Amino acid sequence: MKKIVYFALVFLGVGFVQVGKAQVNVSVNIGSQPLWGPVGHAYAHYYYMPEIDVYYDVIHRRYTYYQGNRWITKSKLPGRYKKFNLYRTYKVVLNDRNPWQYHRTHRNSYSRYANNYSQVVLRDARRDREYRRGDDRRLDRGYDTKKNYHKKKNKHNNGRGNRR
Repeated sequence: MKKIVYFALVFLGVGFVQVGKAQVNVSVNIGSQPLWGPVGHAYAHYYYMPEIDVYYDVIHRRYTYYQGNRWITKSKLPGRYKKFNLYRTYKVVLNDRNPWQYHRTHRNSYSRYANNYSQVVLRDARRDREYRRGDDRRLDRGYDTKKNYHKKKNKHNNGRGNRR
């Protein structure tokens, strides 16, 4: 009988270890995305920014751009883009290997987004969630605008009861 109980405990323990490992692997890339990355993508290997014709490697945190006659990969953008706002520009998520090999196709497909500033970035989505979470906390404390409105109205109606 003891052997069956021990076997069942070991079997359950192995099952929990497998689930935990899968959860860690899923969230690794999500945490590494920059705050200026677009919202709505669980996984992103590259961002293409059509406004400046640059690719950003999310995993290695490097930029790839065309300079001279070849593609260059560096950890920082070149000086000509030092005043460029990464939060504002449109980013296209690409999960291809070496997407700059298909640069002509990407430029033709996504050039219309070059001056599109409507994309929501992770930083702003987090702020919005925190704001909404604050509203939810206020509702959890029992705050109800209708009830408070009626209480205030009753307070000033000189004891004539609740009029609705």
